[in-house]
Amino acid sequence: MTYYRQVGEIPHKRHTQFRKPDGSLYAEELMGVEGFSGEYSLLYHEHLPTAIVAAEDVELETQAVEPNHPLKPRHFRTNELKVGGDPVAGRQLLMGNDDVRLSYVAADTASGLYRNAIGDEVVYVQSGAATFESVFGRMQVGTGDYVVIPTGTTHRWEVDAGGEPLRALVIEAAGHVRPPKRYLTPRGQFNEFSPYCERDLRGPDEPLREDGEDVAVVVKHRHGSTRYTYAYHPFDVVGWAGQLYPYVFNIADFEPITGRVHQPPPVHQTFEGPGFVICSFVPRKFDYHPQAIPAPYNHHNVDSDEMLFYVGGEFMSRKGAGIELGSISLHPTGFTHGPQPGSVEASIGKEGTEETAVMVDTFRPLSLGAAALACEDADYAWTWARGTKGEAFGSH
Repeated sequence: MTYYRQVGEIPHKRHTQFRKPDGSLYAEELMGVEGFSGEYSLLYHEHLPTAIVAAEDVELETQAVEPNHPLKPRHFRTNELKVGGDPVAGRQLLMGNDDVRLSYVAADTASGLYRNAIGDEVVYVQSGAATFESVFGRMQVGTGDYVVIPTGTTHRWEVDAGGEPLRALVIEAAGHVRPPKRYLTPRGQFNEFSPYCERDLRGPDEPLREDGEDVAVVVKHRHGSTRYTYAYHPFDVVGWAGQLYPYVFNIADFEPITGRVHQPPPVHQTFEGPGFVICSFVPRKFDYHPQAIPAPYNHHNVDSDEMLFYVGGEFMSRKGAGIELGSISLHPTGFTHGPQPGSVEASIGKEGTEETAVMVDTFRPLSLGAAALACEDADYAWTWARGTKGEAFGSH
């Protein structure tokens, strides 16, 4: 839940006359979720935000998925995927289901104007930097940032010229993404035991004004994609106010919750969406019970597929499995998973970890995209058995 903000020029009361210097009216736009019952913002445009002069189909390359069959734990090395394109069109689909699609992008060019009319997007920036521009304003984003983009936000990405590619995990929801309800008071404030709060969120702080006519915006919707041509540039907002807007939260501002013994993954939860959750694993002190085992126990999440994106530090529980920076593991429901052989004993007595990772747990099975299959480590599924039998593994 973002908090109320007002940016730029707005009238004293909503739905009242707000006039330009020449005496004509600004065009008020309500952007809201769940009909008129959820969060919303009011934006004030120089021109009508409804004025389109053309609409045409956009033929996009189909990125299909196939079931994880035979059912196996998987390891994908995203560093092996192609570099190039922009942060929207350059997305390479890794996996997905009817609730969420997970893509990887290594973008080196700016995107055009884009709007996702299906659901919210969360873009986790693994490395690189960019400027995120929208009808709400401009935000600088970089390594470790979660960029949360509400459904229907017209925006574009400007990748920093001359720098490294913008490498990011893109989480596209089929609905809305919010902080977990248990972190919020009944009136929507982050409560005292939440691992982050309003001070950690960055939003646009001034309007972004741009002139132009016959401006194209690609809209992704449930039947495909459409390119609208607007009579005037959508970035003509002089001010806005409300609680619905894009914002940035950096993973380094997530305060880990620890205990005497190993804490389960829900303590790392950062966001929730329809049919999935997003968790942040950050550097933290280990458990302080004298007999504690810091390594996670073997676990079988019978309702969840677990995807983990390794973005920083060393991964104690995966040591010996081939996991590296940029790796993604997928542990599906139906498979019991846990630390690699030797990790449990090796973790005893350790004081902390410096690892950083992003986890997405889904409550429906994740199917696999071509990009994931193209960078798969085919031997990963057998790494738990290495050294337990007198045979070579990797030939299954």
